[in-house]
Amino acid sequence: MSQTEQKIIRKAAAGDRTAFRELVLEHSHAMFRLAWRLVSDESIAEDIVQEAFIKAWRKLGDFRMQSSFRSWLHRITVNTAMDYLRKQARRNQFETPEPEWETVQTASVTSAPDVQIDIRTQTEAAMMNLSDKERSALLLRHFEGHSIKEIAQIMEMTTDACKQTIFRAVKKMRIELRPLVTT
Repeated sequence: MSQTEQKIIRKAAAGDRTAFRELVLEHSHAMFRLAWRLVSDESIAEDIVQEAFIKAWRKLGDFRMQSSFRSWLHRITVNTAMDYLRKQARRNQFETPEPEWETVQTASVTSAPDVQIDIRTQTEAAMMNLSDKERSALLLRHFEGHSIKEIAQIMEMTTDACKQTIFRAVKKMRIELRPLVTT
């Protein structure tokens, strides 16, 4: 973390809204991208990011600058998204499931854009089949580029548990996406 960012964080922690706005502008795109990958819904991801930044504003005085500010924000965003997903799961368990009438779309070999859209759709569906913890760890590692140590800190787990979680997620994704690879 640069000296400039530390100075901005200190100002924001002291109540300087302009300094906090700078932090929001610097990190909001990455936080949105992470939230969107976790929940696969743009408007919900926006709400999660907004709530995460509100939590960050309230807890900024607790940030000790021992880890990167980005990692700290990622932890808040992941926890906020996981809270949302848990609430949704509880809400959904009490609703009567409606019959699923989805049609399976097969990729057209003659049209590359259709194939790309189908692969993206199937990848997103496979991601949603992972547990919240697996999805979060996989996204932080392979999409956000965090180290195992950083992910373990963000998700508040040991590095060994983090490695196992990512390993399970990758294994499940390979199984889910195997039909795409073989066709």
